[in-house]
Parts: sequence; structure tokens; C-alpha cells
Amino acid sequence: MIDVWGHWSLNRLLILFVALAFLLIGLQVTFSHYRQNFHHKAMWFPVIESPLIFLAGLGLAFSPSGFFRFTFVFLLLAGVLIGIAGVYFHFKGVGVRVGGYASRNFLVGPPVVLPVVYIAMCVLGLIAVYWR
Repeated sequence: MIDVWGHWSLNRLLILFVALAFLLIGLQVTFSHYRQNFHHKAMWFPVIESPLIFLAGLGLAFSPSGFFRFTFVFLLLAGVLIGIAGVYFHFKGVGVRVGGYASRNFLVGPPVVLPVVYIAMCVLGLIAVYWR
């Protein structure tokens, strides 16, 4: 059997991992925001961006080029900003529920941790691109 992964650097494997993670994160975000009927226009940003990050990361992992690198980095930086906005909107969404910031509202309201995971995956992708 030919070892096709042996010549891949850790950076390249991490880029592939981040791309695949955004495919799954994108599905989760889409299901969650669809369940809420996209009542706020900002809900569309991670839904649209996640598959773009997936495609750009896949392109960069399998065909490293300047175009894919620029696109991947640009989308990841935008993803950090989208994630920060998500933390704000999700935290605000917990507060508008009956009872405000009660612990039960953090359990049943918008998941405050999910935008943090989004940010963390974007940062991991940026580390993978720039780590030498």
C-alpha cells in the first residue's frame, strides 16, 4: 500500500481537519438557526460562511496555492468576527428569555458556547496556516 499521507505536514493535516470540522459545524449551525426560522439576518453569516471555509480549506489541503491560502485566511478572519458577533447575540438571546440570565436559560436558550467553538476553529485554522 502506498503511503499517501506520509509526506503531508502537520499544518496541511490541520487545515484538512479544520475544513472537515467546518462542514460539521456548518450543519449544526444551519439546523439550529433553521429551527429559529432565521429570525435575525445575522444568523445567515455562519450558515453561508461555513461551507465556504470547508471548500477553501479542502482546496488548500489538496492543492496548495496562493488563491486558496488567501481565501482560507480571509474567511477565517471573517469567521472570528462572525463568532464574536455570535457570542454577543447568543448571550443577549439568553437574557431576553423569561427570567433573564438564570442558569436554566443558559441550558434552553441559544448556546453561548457554540460561537466560541466557531472562533476556536477559525483560530486553529489560522495557526495551521501560519505556524512554521
